[in-house]
Amino acid sequence: MKARVKWVEERTFVGESGSGHKVVLGTASSPEGKTPGPSPMELVLIGTGGCSAYDVVHILEAVEDCVVELEADRAETDPKVFTRIHMHFIVKGRALSRDKVKRAIDLSIDKYCSASAMMAKTATLTHDFEIVDTAK
Repeated sequence: MKARVKWVEERTFVGESGSGHKVVLGTASSPEGKTPGPSPMELVLIGTGGCSAYDVVHILEAVEDCVVELEADRAETDPKVFTRIHMHFIVKGRALSRDKVKRAIDLSIDKYCSASAMMAKTATLTHDFEIVDTAK
């Protein structure tokens, strides 16, 4: 896997994945705190959610929607690693089994998701979920 990050100006960078996808990233560069894109740590958190959501959708197959809302805390001193990450899954579908959804999420976080495995080295990972039955 390869990637490239190029500095554009001030605190703005453009990251490019090995597959050619680009994302603007940066940190607060104005007095209002506006940023040109997500910070690198926000991208790490987004990537963790994306990795796990992919697993859940793939394992369950018959879902209509899957959203992961993440909330994290970071260490107060450098390096400001994640110390806590909570993942709240909202899974939508028709008559989904609570046990199957729980198993899919557990498998993702405990076995398949590389990102959550890395994050678990410094952070306490917790999760919960809700099911929205679209048959009603």
